[in-house]
Amino acid sequence: MLGIIGGTGLYKVNWMEVLDSRIVGTPFGEPSAKLSFGKVGDEEIVFLPRHGDSHQLLPSEVNYRANLWALKSVGVKRVISFSATGSLREAIKPGEFALPSQYFDFVKDGRPKSFFGEGLVAHITSAEPVCSSLRNQIFSSGQTLKIPIHNNLTYGCVDGPRLGTRAESFFLRDAAGCDLVGMTNIPEAFLAREAQMCYSTVAIPTDYDCWMDDPSQHVAVPQLLKRYSESLESALELLKHTIQNHDHQQKCECHSSLDGALMFDPTLLVGGHKIMMDVLLK
Repeated sequence: MLGIIGGTGLYKVNWMEVLDSRIVGTPFGEPSAKLSFGKVGDEEIVFLPRHGDSHQLLPSEVNYRANLWALKSVGVKRVISFSATGSLREAIKPGEFALPSQYFDFVKDGRPKSFFGEGLVAHITSAEPVCSSLRNQIFSSGQTLKIPIHNNLTYGCVDGPRLGTRAESFFLRDAAGCDLVGMTNIPEAFLAREAQMCYSTVAIPTDYDCWMDDPSQHVAVPQLLKRYSESLESALELLKHTIQNHDHQQKCECHSSLDGALMFDPTLLVGGHKIMMDVLLK
């Protein structure tokens, strides 16, 4: 089953046939909104808006653990997320699409970043945090549709909700080697990895952050929302083509990412720990 996480401005998928909509309880509280269950052709889809139905959640307020655990608990194996980002490279123009393969964690706000802890010790490998199979399928759809799309990039994640300083923009661009900057993909990508799900983000650059000398190119909310809104139709076209041409048989290591990572015996667990691990391991 494929899960879709909608970012800023993407609160539903109009062409998805919705069959059910409900809140899914988790050991970590409620997810951002109801999960919408539907179909696109023969493909079963679950959709969840990351920031809530009316964008009421700041990036630091999103219950990422509940979102990813809820998706996994209902049978989602692959996740495509959408995110507004800033571009740190002149070649990645606002309104185009970008597919991260790497993440730089610059988040300091204390958002929980792991399902583990409180007696459960685990260390996943995150050298390759994005599913290359899923990412390349999205990239192939973009090429087929002749949509400008960039592949194999690095996304730097910051706290928000404020927009960044020029010093931070230059640090992420030059010192950390990031191509994109956003506020939400961490811990989302790493939690998907802990839940043994394939994960890939479609980033939609809306601006050049603030590293350019021209102040008119610096990010501002009205400009961000306008450009993101203008890109949504193409984003949904890209999503639809990816779903319709999705390769269900392609194997990858994402579904065994907990192999060798656990420092405990899951067969000995009881209570809430057992419920959590039964979902993550299935």
